[in-house]
Amino acid sequence: MSTTVIDTAVIGAGAAGLTVGKRLAERGASLELFDEHARVGDPWRERYRSLRLFTPRPFISLPGLRLDEGRFAYPSGAQMGDYLERYARHFELPVRTSSRVIAMTRDSDGRFRLELASGDEVRAERVVVTTGAHRIPVVPAFARELDPAIRQLHSLDYLGPEQLADGPVLVVGAANSGTDVALEAARNGHAVTLAGRHPGHVPVDIDTPLGNLMAGFFVSRLRRRTIDSPKGRAMRAAVLAHGVMLVRNKPAALDRAGIVQLGRVTGVEGGRPVTADGTGVDAATVVWCTGSRPDLGWIDIDGVVGDDGRPLEVRGIATGCPGLAFVGMPFQYSVASSTLMGMDRDARFVVEALSRAGHPTPATV
Repeated sequence: MSTTVIDTAVIGAGAAGLTVGKRLAERGASLELFDEHARVGDPWRERYRSLRLFTPRPFISLPGLRLDEGRFAYPSGAQMGDYLERYARHFELPVRTSSRVIAMTRDSDGRFRLELASGDEVRAERVVVTTGAHRIPVVPAFARELDPAIRQLHSLDYLGPEQLADGPVLVVGAANSGTDVALEAARNGHAVTLAGRHPGHVPVDIDTPLGNLMAGFFVSRLRRRTIDSPKGRAMRAAVLAHGVMLVRNKPAALDRAGIVQLGRVTGVEGGRPVTADGTGVDAATVVWCTGSRPDLGWIDIDGVVGDDGRPLEVRGIATGCPGLAFVGMPFQYSVASSTLMGMDRDARFVVEALSRAGHPTPATV
């Protein structure tokens, strides 16, 4: 067992972690990033294969290195993963892969103690948690009442249509991931029902050059909607409750694919899913696109995580634990906070705030 002593530990080496790492390196901090995956970018490679991002390239490139996939192109998940790996190499960021943090406590001297699955320990003056907002699937309790013959998947586990059983498919949740899965299932010959409230949609086709430019304008407006304004705070409540609107997929595309759209699934009767108006749905497979939440159960410090599993923070700074911060959480400052287009602004704020907090400088650690 070994012990590493550093100024700042960054937990997670995804887009948020790499952005924080670059901003810390610019300040000359002694830092290391710890990631449970074998390669930087693996979480993107593990998403469903048909995934394509829907944010214009100027807004998803991390600071200092442009994502080169074509001016109006949108990268796949695998391409995004490769870009993040290239980013870490380009800036020579100190990433320790295959290093899962299983516990974080705080010593009496104020330093954080991280326990790794390998048995090694890390002691740090500051910690920035960037493990992501979508780690634990959220599925309604009544899912366990479905007929055992019905195959169940969550969108976090969905990779492709080969996972779907023969027969009709019910997708529960009508936001971006849900409509992606529904359209892919329909293209592969399944009768598809999509259940859930329509979250609204962007009115332009983002896959055209003009639509790409208009999407950039729309994204810029979203980034300006922050918790500093009453409208931003109202939007935060709506986003945390219902998710964001459809960006690429449109209701007309669902209609053309022959997808039947129903209201929310609210229970199970006779082993079949049932909507709020009592409509029963026949399905050989149910794909739950019903959201997810952060996995922060390894943080063993009082006053850091709320009852809802989300961190207790203001603009990413933990309210009850000096020296601890978060980047990449939903609506941390704006609707863009958990997306590639908003992480750098939050990272710069967090790094600056931690540097002002009166902790020892790298030279004294």
